[in-house]
Amino acid sequence: MTTEEITTKPSTTSDFIRTAIREDLASGRYTYVRTRFPPEPNGYLHIGHAKAMAIDFGIAEEFGGTCNLRFDDTNPVKEEQEYVDAIIEDVQWLGFRWGKLCYASDYFETLYEYAIKLIKKGKAYVCDLSPEQIREYRGTLTEPGRESPWRNRSVEENLDLFQRMRAGEFPEGSRTLRAKIDMASPNLVMRDPVMYRILYAEHHRTGKQWCIYPLYDFAHGQSDSIEGITHSLCSLEYEIHRPLYEWFIRELEIFPSRQIEFARLNLTYTVLSKRKLLQLVEGGYVRGWDDPRLPTLRGLRRRGYTPTAIRHFCASIGVAKADSVVDIAMLEHSLRDELNKTAPRVMAVLRPLKVVIENYPPGKVEWLEALNNPEDPSAGVRQVPFSRELYIEQEDFMEQPHPKFYRLSPGREVRLRYAYFLKCEEVVKDADGNITLLHCTYDPTTRGGNAPDGRKVKATIHWVSAEHALPCEVRLYDHLFTVPNPDNLPEGRSFLDVINPNSLQVLQAYAEPSVRGAPVGKHYQFERLGYFVVDPDSSAQRLVFNRAVSLKDEWARIQQRAGGN
Repeated sequence: MTTEEITTKPSTTSDFIRTAIREDLASGRYTYVRTRFPPEPNGYLHIGHAKAMAIDFGIAEEFGGTCNLRFDDTNPVKEEQEYVDAIIEDVQWLGFRWGKLCYASDYFETLYEYAIKLIKKGKAYVCDLSPEQIREYRGTLTEPGRESPWRNRSVEENLDLFQRMRAGEFPEGSRTLRAKIDMASPNLVMRDPVMYRILYAEHHRTGKQWCIYPLYDFAHGQSDSIEGITHSLCSLEYEIHRPLYEWFIRELEIFPSRQIEFARLNLTYTVLSKRKLLQLVEGGYVRGWDDPRLPTLRGLRRRGYTPTAIRHFCASIGVAKADSVVDIAMLEHSLRDELNKTAPRVMAVLRPLKVVIENYPPGKVEWLEALNNPEDPSAGVRQVPFSRELYIEQEDFMEQPHPKFYRLSPGREVRLRYAYFLKCEEVVKDADGNITLLHCTYDPTTRGGNAPDGRKVKATIHWVSAEHALPCEVRLYDHLFTVPNPDNLPEGRSFLDVINPNSLQVLQAYAEPSVRGAPVGKHYQFERLGYFVVDPDSSAQRLVFNRAVSLKDEWARIQQRAGGN
């Protein structure tokens, strides 16, 4: 193995992982930094994986090292090439670059030789207990385990049986290879853990070449060692596995990778368990793995989240040793902060109410100038058509307004964004009493939004010209669950019991014509409504928009309250 000397300035960020790495470099324990991101290709990546990637890839980059992308593909029953391809795409989409693309299956032969070495040292044996019996013999946290009746087989017999396991001479599940450690250990992981099982399943890369497959605890650490990984960064649930990780290193006398654990990500109003996500997809609660209500990277991407926003979020939550739940408002804030600077502004009406301006000349069209993004002067301006008939939002009109309602109502003036003052003169209703049309007048002297006589209005509303309006579908997404922590419910209740029945609303809306032909993935701020993105369901005939995030910044409010403002 070749070493890579540090060639860039080390990170100045401080946390317990970075501190440990600095100490390892200073002491000479390692002369370079190499990490790895090791997903199992049995599903799609989610926001929790993004945090792990930010740590694995980010720390390696900060210390001038590299990070391998390695697929932990040791369970052919659950793994598929489809997931491999999706993971590669998601990692690239987030902007991470790996040093090497690796697979645990690349090391099957080496891992087999490692197992032979442990057998010859008397540190591993073939066991005939069934999986149920192994669990029974393992004992509990308060009671030691019992030794397997086959624990003291001779080295010669174990070698013979293990080689025959590889040759396919025994039924699936009939035998395992176990490490011989300590059945009385207070750490249950150290009670003769299983290293190999017999599994007659076709592997997505090696086909039917193997019928014995290593378990995670044996494959993972040794794969780290083979690749010369210096720091194996993993979630806190693997802390109890670290003694076994180090035991294999010592007994095999291989490169001593170091495992360091950090707290995994938990988000409010979200589940990140692969099992639960699978239930949501297979149960039809969502439309697929890329449903914008899911925390999968594919779902977030379709929702309108950007790599920059996700990486900023991961950086802002930092690295911790204790599990906690992060408010999803913090993730939304990261996206809102970015799109405020980059997304062009347009006007769209989601729940249209038609307005006829009686004193506006029929057939006349004015083109009004509007800034594409007030936060970015270089974004330029666009021309917005204005005509006699408009659409406004239903919620911007109230026939009998309450005292704090300042928008349009009978006899009241409001400002039309970029245009004129507008006054409601008459309300038209259908046979059921629903408001269907407003007859209004405008003041032609107020073009640009100001009255020459100095009179003021208390509200500005958006609109689109009915003649030029572009019909579109708009999908409004809300939290998938009605409670902040669907993983922590009273006994007898399932996360499926708290699914939000209103997590998706589909509206037939109108947008200004400047969005015509917008490509999939294009972001806009619909003024006063939120940030939206063009969905892949769009066609040349009809655009579909997903609301990525609203304009209301709950996280900023939380921070202000925390600061006493």
